[in-house]
Order: sequence, then structure tokens, then C-alpha cells
Amino acid sequence: MATPGSGLDRLRLVEVPFVPEVRLHVAQDAMVWWARMQARSQAMLTPPFWASAWAGGRAVARYVLDNPHIVAGRRVLDVASGSGLVAIAAGKAGASAVIANDIDPYAVAAITLNAKANDVPIIESHADLLDGDGGDAEVVLAGDVFYTEPMAGRMLAFLERAAARGAQVFAGDPGRGYVPADRLRIVASYRIPAVDAFDDALLGSMHVCTLRRYP
Repeated sequence: MATPGSGLDRLRLVEVPFVPEVRLHVAQDAMVWWARMQARSQAMLTPPFWASAWAGGRAVARYVLDNPHIVAGRRVLDVASGSGLVAIAAGKAGASAVIANDIDPYAVAAITLNAKANDVPIIESHADLLDGDGGDAEVVLAGDVFYTEPMAGRMLAFLERAAARGAQVFAGDPGRGYVPADRLRIVASYRIPAVDAFDDALLGSMHVCTLRRYP
């Protein structure tokens, strides 16, 4: 939970572009927030991926809200949850239980704030789950996770293990360069609207993908 002086008290609560059903606490400029917090703590901090609503996450959240049957009455895991956007969308769409997982403690704190702001019950998880298979989650969601080569490799292996045990898997892809396109099948595409994040402004479309099935 955020406390005065933690940095999370400096965020603003806004409707998410393209997903107005959800409100998030976001930084007006995530990079400025990052620099300020590093100066305050005199330490290197993980980039604040949770302080913006990234395009891949918005695509998955939109898809889940428009297709609630995917998660309704089911156990959902949102991995690398960041702000908790996708997890909150799953909760609003009727999931029976939602776990939002992120290894960044600031992200976990932001998820707690955002879930409360949206009146959606979320179970927060701070563990590194990527060497597992998602446990008993019936649906595994990953918003915007193919942003570096090492992360893309670990995430693909995790999603394939989850699918192999029977979970439905959906991941966001705004074309960041490391997406394993030969292993994914696009199920929905959206145009990226005007956003605050410069990196997203350089992208054109955001996709929702599931894993390809091979004989």
C-alpha cells in the first residue's frame, strides 16, 4: 500500500485510454517519476513499467472486457501485471478469482491501489512464476511482455507450459520486436489511440495473441 513519501502518492487516477471502464494510478511522466525516485533512494530502481498503461496490456484488457466468456467464472492469472490493468479487466468481466503477479514491489503496491480504486478483488503475488506453469489458473493473461529478448524467451516457455497443462493463454503484442510470431496466432487487432507514453506513440497496432497449436 502506498504511503506518503513512497512516490506512489504522487500519481494521478485516470481512465485508461481505449479501456475507459478501468481507472489507474499513473505517472504523468513515468521516466521523470523514475528519475525522482532514484534520486530520493540513491539507488538504481527497476523501470516503472507499472506507472503507464502499455499498449499490449490495453489490448488484452479490451479483449477480455469485450469477450467476458473467456474469464467468467474461471480462475485467472495475470503475469507481469504491472499496473494490474489486465487483472482488473478480468475481475470486471466476472472471473471467479484473479491473481495479479509482478516481481516489482512498486508494481504490487500499485496493483493494490488500482484494484481498490476499481472495487475489484485481486490477489497480489510478488513471486517469480516464470519457471512454473501457472498453477491452477484456468486462464493465463500476459499484457505487454515481449519487450526484451530474455523476457520474451522466458515468457514464451512459461505460456507454453501453461497451455500444455490445459490453460487458455492470451498475450498482448504491440510489435515491440521480440514477439515470437511463429509461435503465436493473432485473435484480435486494434489501432493504438493517442497515448502519453512515447514508446507507444511510435507503434501503430496492438494485437491479442494465443499460442499456435501444432500436431
